[in-house]
Amino acid sequence: MGELGRILIVFGIVLVLLGAVFLVAPRVPVLGRLPGDFVLHRDHATIYIPLATCLVLSLVISILLNVFWR
Repeated sequence: MGELGRILIVFGIVLVLLGAVFLVAPRVPVLGRLPGDFVLHRDHATIYIPLATCLVLSLVISILLNVFWR
């Protein structure tokens, strides 16, 4: 039963952090407008491919996880 409690606590902390990221992300002016983020406009559709943003976020998350779990 103790292991389930720990898993639920970690899951809750992850949800809180994810919620904070969603609240703060629109205020970051560079996020989503990096060189390498592709926007394709067609007649009635727009396709957005945030390639550079995904790479930067992946790098930042990897560094943070390595710092905190070592």
